[in-house]
Amino acid sequence: MGPEGIEAPWILWGSTLSPFALKVEAMLRFAGLPYRWLPAEGRFAEGLRFARRRTQLLRGRLPLTWPPKDALDEFPLVPFLFGPGEENLYDSSAIGVWLDARGYTQRSPLLPSDDAALRFAVRLVDEALDEFGLYLAHHNRWVVAARDNDAGARLAREMRPLLGPLASVLGRAFPARQTRRLPYLFSVAPDEANLLDLPAQLRPPQRTGFPPTHALLDDAYALLVAALEPLLRRQPFLFGERFTLADASVYGQLGMNRTDPSADARLQRLAPGVHGWVERIARGELSGSRLDGQLALDAAHGPLFAWVAATFVPLMRQNHAAWERHRARGETRFNEAAFNAGRALYEGELLGRPFRSVAKTFQVRVWRDLLEEWDPLPGRARSQLEAVLPGGMRPFLAGSCGRAA
Repeated sequence: MGPEGIEAPWILWGSTLSPFALKVEAMLRFAGLPYRWLPAEGRFAEGLRFARRRTQLLRGRLPLTWPPKDALDEFPLVPFLFGPGEENLYDSSAIGVWLDARGYTQRSPLLPSDDAALRFAVRLVDEALDEFGLYLAHHNRWVVAARDNDAGARLAREMRPLLGPLASVLGRAFPARQTRRLPYLFSVAPDEANLLDLPAQLRPPQRTGFPPTHALLDDAYALLVAALEPLLRRQPFLFGERFTLADASVYGQLGMNRTDPSADARLQRLAPGVHGWVERIARGELSGSRLDGQLALDAAHGPLFAWVAATFVPLMRQNHAAWERHRARGETRFNEAAFNAGRALYEGELLGRPFRSVAKTFQVRVWRDLLEEWDPLPGRARSQLEAVLPGGMRPFLAGSCGRAA
């Protein structure tokens, strides 16, 4: 439990289809905070009340508790966390920081407070999974498990207490909507995509002028789970004996695909140890997280940071550079609205393969925040990090590339 006297359950406004909502759920379980999912576990009146509360937050008619919203930020569809003291929280990583700051995780903080190098490493993994891991999770559901996921039906069940009969309409429309969004979320089909047996609206789309990226995403996923497998076979959590924000983020993205049969089978085949770890977290088995357990940053983390250096870091640098170029030319529209309008686009490369994407302001914010966290690190912490981070990250560590003007 958190501070004494708070007994009322917290409200996790979201869907189990969201990796970020799953991440928040794992943190709430770790903190020992009682919670309920809405709208799935509520009645109509309660669901409507919290839906209106969320709308008021989006319109600025209610104050946010945390985090303060920056012009570069974008409100998510889900999750939001509503507290028994009228707290209004959004952004999964910021929620973890807030739980630590308010003492809910005092005995075992999600972000290590006594080791600057380890704290930065946890933040780096967290952001990498949030930003690039999302592309892998979305690709796994709507491409790898395109034939056998039941996400639309699940969403309908979760939304029925709020929408009634309209939930079925939403559930039927949802798979087609998410399939259309694949190119925005980095997944562009090749010409020879072998999914012609699917209804037209569920076939992963190509996009004129965009290189195919299915192979890129498949390679990135295989590299990620291969890096995680030896870590999670030797210890209960990514950095040792305690659950951290990095664990929550990795779990959220990989856990999203637990209910997508083909994607789940793929993880079990490629990395059975990781698959078992995801299942344990999903069952809420966090008791293995010793409050006095040791955390460590060592050579065993090299493959994981090599993955971060090969995917997340170059993506953030390229996105930041594109944002600055477009902004200098007077562009004002970014993110998904710009993508759909064919604006603020840029060419890039990851893992030796080309891609085309849109400049995303929230990724600019993430990149800036990480660089700002690196700057004040003491020399000893930097040396610890440089000992385990790959050489390809040195421009990032030096702050010479991607820094905002």
